[in-house]
Parts: sequence; structure tokens; C-alpha cells
Amino acid sequence: MPIYYYDAVIPKGMWKILGKDAIYIDIANTWKQRMLELAGDDEKSQLFKKIVEESEVSYLLNGTTEEHTFFIKVSDDITPEEIQTLADVSLEILKNIDFPCVEVEDIRQKYQVIITNWHEPEIIGLNKTPGMSSGEVFKPIIKGLDGPGRLNSKFESQYF
Repeated sequence: MPIYYYDAVIPKGMWKILGKDAIYIDIANTWKQRMLELAGDDEKSQLFKKIVEESEVSYLLNGTTEEHTFFIKVSDDITPEEIQTLADVSLEILKNIDFPCVEVEDIRQKYQVIITNWHEPEIIGLNKTPGMSSGEVFKPIIKGLDGPGRLNSKFESQYF
């Protein structure tokens, strides 16, 4: 079985994240590392570095729209002011660089950065979010469909 090296599998320059070659599975880590490197040394940038180092960064490619999305998932104790600082420094970095944020085969790509603290409720599994079992999620919808006082317009059609 042949041994494949990075350069043999991924041609150099195929994926570039903030000017640095990357492989698909490492895009989020490369983006996070480069954003930390490109941040300045002022007070806002130091806060940016602290928050981003502690946050989870993930990446999603929408193949339909060809948009690249970077999610910065911050902890719940981050204040709205700190989130605004995070957004300001991110925008400043991305506006001031001389190279594309995302480049594929030397073509500049569309991208977006989403800063969030959203926690996906767990519907199945051992650590279910209280009140979020699959039945509980749909109960209000089902009750709303046949609840008293709600007229079902389908029964007044020409076929009944």
C-alpha cells in the first residue's frame, strides 16, 4: 500500500486559509491559528485572543452556495460587549489583510463568520435536554393543530 504525503494528496496551493495552505479537515484550526497570529497587540486584540483561544471554532462549506462559514462558539459567560469586541477585531483583521480569507485553487471564495453561544438541544441520547425529548418538542405543534378556538380552513374547501 503506498504512503501518501500531504503534498502528494493535496496539491500545494489548492486550499488557502488566510494565506496559509490547509487541508480540508484542518481548515477550522488553521483559520483560528491565523486569526490569532494576525490580531494586533492592543487591548481589544488581547481580549479577542483570550476569547478565541478559549472558544471552539468550527467550519462548514455549503456546497450549493459555495459559501464558507466559520463559527466561533463562545461560552455563556461572554458579555454582549465582549462579543461586539470580538466582531470588531475580526472585521478589522479581515478588512486589513492583503490576501483572501479563503482561496481554493487561486480563486477567492465567499465566506462568513458567525459568533454564537447557541447550544443545540439534545433530543436523543443519555444527556437529553430537559423538555426536549422528541415527543415534547412536537406536543405544542400537535396541540395547536386541533386546539379549541382554532378554525381549520381546510374543512371549508369546495370538497367538503
